[in-house]
Amino acid sequence: MEEQIQNTNSENKIFESSTEKQQDPLDHVKGVIESILFVNEHPVALEPLKKVFPTVGLADIKKAIRALQDEYEHRQSGIVILEIAGGYQMLTNSLYADYVRTFYKTKHKEKLSKPSLETLAIVAYKQPVTRADIEIIRGVNSDGVVENLLMKELIKIIGRKDVAGKPYLYGTTKQFLEYFGLKSLEDLPKLEEFPDLVAEKEKDLPANTEDLTASAPDVISAVEEKQKKDASLENPIEKVEG
Repeated sequence: MEEQIQNTNSENKIFESSTEKQQDPLDHVKGVIESILFVNEHPVALEPLKKVFPTVGLADIKKAIRALQDEYEHRQSGIVILEIAGGYQMLTNSLYADYVRTFYKTKHKEKLSKPSLETLAIVAYKQPVTRADIEIIRGVNSDGVVENLLMKELIKIIGRKDVAGKPYLYGTTKQFLEYFGLKSLEDLPKLEEFPDLVAEKEKDLPANTEDLTASAPDVISAVEEKQKKDASLENPIEKVEG
C-alpha cells in the first residue's frame, strides 16, 4: 500500500512538472507562433497573430518572435524567421542553401529576365508610372514585359494618370517585397548612394518626363547592388526552375 502511494506521488510530481512547463506564457506563445509561421508560405503580419492571442499584447508577441529568432541564430538553425513585407516568415537558412540545392539536384534559381528586371526596377523607383514612361526610359516596347509582371503579381495597376487617354499607372505589390526580401520600399537603396549610376538622359526625354532621369540599367544596377550589400535580407529560399 505504501509503495502504491509513493508511485502515485511520483506520477503526480511528473504531471505537475509537465503542467508547469506547458503553462510558461512565453514558451506557449512561441510554440503557437512557430506553428503558424511553419504552415504559412507567405509572411504573417502581427495583427492576424494578435487575433490568435486575445489576451496577449503586440509587444509580447514581438518579444516571442525575437526570442525565436535569437534561439535559431544561436544554434545556427536550418530555419530562420525574417521580417518581410510587413510580416514574419519562416524560411530556410541561407547558410545551407547549397545543401538544399544539392538535395533537389539543381544549381540554379529561377530568375526574372533582364527586361523584366529593368521594368520592375523602373516601376519600383519611379512609381506611379505609365507604360509610356517605362518605354521612354527603356527605349523599347514594353507591353509584353508589363503583362508578364502583372501575371506574376509583382506589379499592379494603382490608378489612371490625369492626362489625355487616362493611361494606367503601375506600382509594386506586396509580392514584390517578398520576392526581394524587403520589409518595405524604404529598404530600396537610394539612387544617391550610387552617384555613378544616376546619369541624366534629359536630351532623350520629352519635357513632361524630366523626373524620369535614371536609365533602366542604372536602376537595376542599384537593385542588384542592394542585394549584394544586404544579403541578410535576401529571401534564402531558392526558387528552382520548373
